[in-house]
Amino acid sequence: MEGTIERIKSCEVGCSNVERKLRQLLDLTEDEAYFHTRQSAFLYHLGVQTMPKTHHCLSMRLTVEYFKSASPQRELLNKQKFEDPAFYHYVMFSRNVLAASTTINSTAMNSKDSGSIVFHVFTDTQNFYAMKHWFDRNSYLDANVHVTNIEDHNKLSKDVESLERQQLWPTEEFRVTFHNHSQPLRRQMKTEYISVFGHSHFLLPDLLPSLNRVVVLDDDMIVQKDLSSLWNLNMGDKVIGAVQFCGVRLGQLKAYVEENNFDADSCVWFSGLNVIELEKWRDLGITSLHDQSLQKDSSVSHRLEALPRGLLAFQDLIYPLKGSWVQSGLGYDYGISRIDIEKAATLHYNGVMKPWLDLAIHDYKSYWRKYMTNGERFMAECNIH
Repeated sequence: MEGTIERIKSCEVGCSNVERKLRQLLDLTEDEAYFHTRQSAFLYHLGVQTMPKTHHCLSMRLTVEYFKSASPQRELLNKQKFEDPAFYHYVMFSRNVLAASTTINSTAMNSKDSGSIVFHVFTDTQNFYAMKHWFDRNSYLDANVHVTNIEDHNKLSKDVESLERQQLWPTEEFRVTFHNHSQPLRRQMKTEYISVFGHSHFLLPDLLPSLNRVVVLDDDMIVQKDLSSLWNLNMGDKVIGAVQFCGVRLGQLKAYVEENNFDADSCVWFSGLNVIELEKWRDLGITSLHDQSLQKDSSVSHRLEALPRGLLAFQDLIYPLKGSWVQSGLGYDYGISRIDIEKAATLHYNGVMKPWLDLAIHDYKSYWRKYMTNGERFMAECNIH
């Protein structure tokens, strides 16, 4: 060993050669770290956007069972209730059987009179039979559930020219990043998740022609209190009741909104829990205006158009609901206190970490699982616990 050390000492080492070698090692390490970061981000995105295998199993088993067994056709017994404005009508657009079921169950369990509740669940052809069979098999106290395949709706097939528009377009969520001018010393950029109406929401006046006031719930919502007082709100000349989030102003989203004809200081409003006056909607022709705005720029994808069109379609038509109606952020914000969660009327799991995913935030998952259906054999067979 001593001889080896002596030989090393006798060798002349050029500093430039050492620097070059270290630089090469550093570049290789940075490239490898960048690759693994991109790979991790892609796999995470794939994990939150893809339906879990267990949920796919549940949907397939329900669909097969629908065609194998005689359905009780519970909906036929309650057909008159689906069009009676005297009931409390809720609306949901969903492809997720378990998520829709959990939202409906939480609403019924916390209602003072579940028998006065009617849920209109709109889904697509792929999930219709699974949804239909699930809600025929399961009951939610005395609540009534009506499942509709939006692609088969006769009214839409006549009035909506685009086949793409006849498909299901539920609530869209966007991860937006903008300059945080309110706290410049902490960080310059801020990220929020904004949920807005999908294009299917703009078909509501045609989907429910006999109704006026309805409450729209996203399928990532949990209801913790009775919501019947929402039907007693005096919204004046407003069309939509929504919780506004003034942590984000429209002016901060200029990169996402091409139009300039809007109030930059207006607060952003969220979907999730919304009270809608369908008669005022019809009188103002909001759906026609929305369709015209889509036709102006057909090169932009329908999904990307949802953010600017959804935010701007109801300018000056928003009735601000009190913040206590909704606690949002349970799908991405780790810092929500238990006190804030438990005092809210509803919980919104907006964000990518939905409560039915393994990636869900652990501290918030119990509030969702509390209302998940238990004892369903297909859930056990598909390993959903």
